[in-house]
Amino acid sequence: MKEQKLGTKCVQAGYTPGNGEPRQVPIIQSTTFKYDTSEDMGKLFDLEASGYFYTRLQNPTNDHVASKIAALEGGTAAMLTSSGQAANFFALFNICEAGSHIVASSSIYGGTFNLIAVTMAKMGIESTFVSPDCTDEELEAAFKDNTRAVFGETIANPALTVFDIERFAEAAHAHGVPLIVDNTFPTPVNCRPIEWGADIVTHSTTKYMDGHGVAVGGAIVDSGKFDWMAHAEKFPGLTTPDESYHGIVYAEKFGQGGAFITKATSQLMRDFGCIQSPQNAFYLNLGLESLHVRMPRHVENGQAVAEFLQKHPKVTAVHYPGLKSDPYYKRAQKYMGNGGCGVVSFELAGGRKAAEAFMKKLKLAAIETHVADARTCCLNPATSTHRQMTDEQLAAAGIPAGLVRMSCGLEDKEDLIADLAQALE
Repeated sequence: MKEQKLGTKCVQAGYTPGNGEPRQVPIIQSTTFKYDTSEDMGKLFDLEASGYFYTRLQNPTNDHVASKIAALEGGTAAMLTSSGQAANFFALFNICEAGSHIVASSSIYGGTFNLIAVTMAKMGIESTFVSPDCTDEELEAAFKDNTRAVFGETIANPALTVFDIERFAEAAHAHGVPLIVDNTFPTPVNCRPIEWGADIVTHSTTKYMDGHGVAVGGAIVDSGKFDWMAHAEKFPGLTTPDESYHGIVYAEKFGQGGAFITKATSQLMRDFGCIQSPQNAFYLNLGLESLHVRMPRHVENGQAVAEFLQKHPKVTAVHYPGLKSDPYYKRAQKYMGNGGCGVVSFELAGGRKAAEAFMKKLKLAAIETHVADARTCCLNPATSTHRQMTDEQLAAAGIPAGLVRMSCGLEDKEDLIADLAQALE
């Protein structure tokens, strides 16, 4: 049978029950796993055999769901984490250490900006942020001898800038480092960054993948395409013996397709314990089963709302890459021909005060610190998700203080537009 279509993978990938086994992914709600002998368990601790011994590292439920996400993204291996932030941290810290340097797009989620610019800086990891629209010269100048990764978001939250994956991948590879792309907003239904050169893909599964706002989680997918041994001196954690596992060299023992995720699981998850609960993984899988059906509706609603707002006299700017007038329209068409997501950002005449007054009048859309689920919600990032950023940093990230981010859910688009119209009045 030829490779299955993406919609079939959403429903079927990751778990195939045997005769008489549960049809739905079983929830293995157990912290520990029993073995007959110490030798059997010892093989797991030595990474000589596959299996489970403690859910802080791995759990069968999680692995079934991670396998589905890997199939959707076209990767070779994947793992679930407790949140999208944990996924981004693990993806970066898996190949960075004190003295390393990261090149990142300046147009990313505020929490991720803070993770890289502040928290990881305390760990001795430097960073240089560049505009997603930087010149070739500016991009080249951002790299240093100690650069170990490049990071960006397919569609930035909430600026909705579109990342030029192919261009940044070429720059990263020219310097012998991987490109890590957060693909939360488009999901693999609308964009598969690995096909454009990305090496590692991350997700906040809390968003569209879950789709119903019930379970926080994250995921990391390895493309299996980056040759760690070809740049062995840059990535000693993968290419030299790990004494905490009896001298195993991950890149040699598990190859390009398995080294990155194996190290992140056996080392980082062991030490940090940011595991997704099996119950949350179960909820996530329910969302994944309808992801290919939901995403077109989110895009349809986002497009309709963006077109309505663009014509309204009280709206000074609309940011949505599905609009032909948007500066990222052509780039979005290249990477996301079927549309990107259902999130629309717009600015009102009157700035922050006007934004706050407008949101108070909404009846259908709820004010929430959330995005990308079945129900429409909105917020003013400058006073919520991005409030830790200065005005200068907000401007650099393309997030004016009066910006409203609206996540269009699965409601009828006419009702969403009616709610916007009455609130604007």
